Amino acid sequence: MNKKSVSVLLFLLLFFPLFQSWGTWGHHYINRAAVFALPEEMRAFFYNHIDFITEESIVPDLRKHLIADKNEGPRHFFDVEDFNKSIDSLPQFPKEAYALYDDKMLGKSGKLPWYIQEMMEKLTKAFKEKRKNEVLFLAGDLGHYLGDAHMPLHTSSNYDGQLTAQKGIHAFWESQLPEKFGKDFNMYVGEAVFIKDVPAETWNIIKNSHSLADSLLLADKKVREMLGEEKLYKKNEKSEVTKNKFNQPVQTDEYAALFYKQLNGMVEKQMRKAIKATSSFWYTAWVNAGKPDLSSWDDADMTAANKKNYKREFESWKKGKVFNIKVDNEFPD
Repeated sequence: MNKKSVSVLLFLLLFFPLFQSWGTWGHHYINRAAVFALPEEMRAFFYNHIDFITEESIVPDLRKHLIADKNEGPRHFFDVEDFNKSIDSLPQFPKEAYALYDDKMLGKSGKLPWYIQEMMEKLTKAFKEKRKNEVLFLAGDLGHYLGDAHMPLHTSSNYDGQLTAQKGIHAFWESQLPEKFGKDFNMYVGEAVFIKDVPAETWNIIKNSHSLADSLLLADKKVREMLGEEKLYKKNEKSEVTKNKFNQPVQTDEYAALFYKQLNGMVEKQMRKAIKATSSFWYTAWVNAGKPDLSSWDDADMTAANKKNYKREFESWKKGKVFNIKVDNEFPD
């Protein structure tokens, strides 16, 4: 990692974007928990760099919002309806897709499943060529995109309920609900598994997430009807809707609790799936690269120094809890 790369990363990590899938809280927890699901041959190396892996999970959003990388946006979503085909009829591989759809189409409708495949190729190559720093960057970023793929509204053209008078539902589902209820989530997902067919598994994730989009929106509609508009948002002493630091309206605790209940565990289930997928994609890239010996990538003293905390956090994760993450609350109570 050169000094310029480090400086850019440190600059980006000082700031938070206005909108992030899963929010900072969710992306941090997905990447951090995924480290512990790795097999023993990988886990110690990734734990040596777990803070970097955790922070890197939000960098793709920072690239999108802070430095306005025009290529970054379409990597985060895939509006299935825009392609006017069943998911199974769409091009399965990046090369086919980029030959069929131009940049304008992909910029508008997204390229998430194809980009995940591209990232896997890059990560596998980095493992094979033993480029340690690149492995860490790519693994952290890949965890972000896999997190995005497990958020149902990242697969729909009605991504923020804007087509059904439910604007604001996106950030509410992926940021406020995880932060509010996430302390009770079970982060233990078992050990990573080898993925025999990466493209097929990528599309399975998209199909599963997309199948939940309508249920998510319907649950919100039911709660809105139950409560009425007056009870949806918190208000200040002047009866004005309370806004968070991103100028987004803050839903009431009653609304959040009812909506979360209506979802029947969807948020936690999708987060757990994202953790398992992230760990399994990392593991698969390492296996396909020939299982390079990661124990030689770090100084032995570094691994030894981390051993106590590593064991403590690993045992905690096996009980469902992940800790040592410090995230500013994005939303006022």
